[in-house]
Amino acid sequence: MSTSNGAVALSVSGLNKSYGNFEVIKDLNLQIQSGSVHGLVGLNGSGKTTTLECILGLQPFNSGSITLLGHPPARLHLSKGRVVGILDSPSLHPNLTVRQCLQHASLLCGKCERTPGEVEQLLGIDRFSHFKIKHLSLGNKRRASIAQALLGKTELVVLDEPFNGLDAEGVDDVLQLITQLNRQEGTAFLLSSHQLPYLEQICSHIAILHKGSIAISDDITSLLKSSGTEILLKTAHVDTAIAALGVMPEADYSHTDADGYLHVQVGAMNSGELNRRLVAEQIDVSELILQRGSLGKLFREITNEGGS
Repeated sequence: MSTSNGAVALSVSGLNKSYGNFEVIKDLNLQIQSGSVHGLVGLNGSGKTTTLECILGLQPFNSGSITLLGHPPARLHLSKGRVVGILDSPSLHPNLTVRQCLQHASLLCGKCERTPGEVEQLLGIDRFSHFKIKHLSLGNKRRASIAQALLGKTELVVLDEPFNGLDAEGVDDVLQLITQLNRQEGTAFLLSSHQLPYLEQICSHIAILHKGSIAISDDITSLLKSSGTEILLKTAHVDTAIAALGVMPEADYSHTDADGYLHVQVGAMNSGELNRRLVAEQIDVSELILQRGSLGKLFREITNEGGS
């Protein structure tokens, strides 16, 4: 991934948005550095789509401030194609061909960095150049949307659910494209997605949106390190094991799941040492599974999924 140069591509400060008396977004703060790939994740109903729509000027908001490359959403047109937003449902004219859509976008873009043919090849849709949009699969409609967005000199791309409707090959293509644009051209991305493994693979930063606010936002290495290592163990002596864990300062028992596994957070202690101490207390361990920090695990901890 490209290294951030310290400049801010997107800044959201104190954002509040309500529908009537229902608060959807509450004092939301988020910064996306130029050259970063920032993932935005949250449960259904957490406010992800509303946040993106406010950022792109598609929704008014009650209070707060937003700037994209120095422009507020209402004046986003002044960025002249340097900021691009692609929402979950591709918005292309169904009766135009892929090439016609790209040619039309080129006219709106003015001075484009790439030709329609170049972006078709870049997205692997050149063989569909003369197909009407309505005859394409959802995955190829998404590719065409991204192709249209890449005609200009794009510095910030906001993508909502970029992997929806894509098969395994399509996902690989989009991941490769994001990596290529980020590394070679320094393009910053804000990716909103439920596909946590893909985000963990490609993002430099992650923000977790929960109940309308950003619960945590940091570089992914620091986040996964803070998530720590968890050990899942199974024993016939559950109560005795929990009592033994309670007097081990390096081990923190959290809960027992529906499958009977005791979840234990550990610091410097490794799985072998934990097993040795339990056996010394005459607690036989039938299974022991080491789980290192992951985005999915961190997400569940913050949103309380899978908690006790």
